[in-house]
Amino acid sequence: MPHNKPKLHNAMWPGLVGKEEGTDNPPISLDQMLEWTAAAEVNGQKFEGVDYFLFLPHTDPDASDDELKAIADKVAGYDFKIGSLVAPIWPGTVGDSAMGDAEQRKKFVTAVEKACRIAKVFNEHGVRSYGCIRIDSATGTEEWVKDPEAGTKKIAETFKEAAKVAADHGERLAAEGEICWAGMHSWKDVLNLLEAVDMPETLGFQADLAHTYLYLMGYNAPEHALLQEGYSDEDFRAAYETMTDALRPWTIDFHVAQNDGSVHGTGSHDKTGRHCLADDPGGKLDIVECSKYWLKDAPSRGIEHICWDGCMFPNDVMEKPATWNAILEKMVAVREKCGWE
Repeated sequence: MPHNKPKLHNAMWPGLVGKEEGTDNPPISLDQMLEWTAAAEVNGQKFEGVDYFLFLPHTDPDASDDELKAIADKVAGYDFKIGSLVAPIWPGTVGDSAMGDAEQRKKFVTAVEKACRIAKVFNEHGVRSYGCIRIDSATGTEEWVKDPEAGTKKIAETFKEAAKVAADHGERLAAEGEICWAGMHSWKDVLNLLEAVDMPETLGFQADLAHTYLYLMGYNAPEHALLQEGYSDEDFRAAYETMTDALRPWTIDFHVAQNDGSVHGTGSHDKTGRHCLADDPGGKLDIVECSKYWLKDAPSRGIEHICWDGCMFPNDVMEKPATWNAILEKMVAVREKCGWE
């Protein structure tokens, strides 16, 4: 019998993150992202849901309940579920730095509170019944490296306050590690931060294949590198096991992706692990095999879906049906090898 879990989701934020009006890659509407996702099909299999970014132009974080219900109706109209949500925690949205002053950190927590309110509306509507609320430190690495211990302590305190808000709403937060985020730019620093927060029932880790590949290489933290250029397959397996054994117990949300070993940034987004096409010949990852490490015992951690992250794909790539079919084909392969009933 084919596996029916994890459910297969596509991310909506690649239509917004790194996009800028007046460029070759302007923001892409929610309607268009949903249409492209719904059109993908591989051997009768389609995407089953979307993960959702809670900011304009897709969603006003202060939208009324009726406006949010209309969005839920729209998503459900494609026979999709909504899974994990991305809280608008960055400067320039609702939030601000988790490592900033008291006012900035208060804004960060407020952004999580607004995300929890929206989650409640979606949950009560019925379009959402699983998934987390994603956060990061909303801070670059430059300030953090001046005093790593103090920086991590501040971020942990902010995350604790945000996690208390999430717990009050019956939600869990997933902290996404990327090389561009303070205190989250290496696998060791993420582990230190998660342990400093020490709220595993409410705050866990969101693993992304593209970003965590650069953790292995120590891109922004050479002292924590587990691999060097020219590594063998045996070296890779050993390093990957070391990293995933440390972070998997905390992992409650998972992004399937590909990386070619380089970094990339567009618009206002700092350079981070490049998200490549699922069938990119330069991809460094065996996507299915690497997913196995993260999805081992996934049901025990409450994971019910996985999501493709094509963040900062050029718009002309996203316009091609072949892009989404290749992604969906790889997602199906991950479920066949790593899934469950």
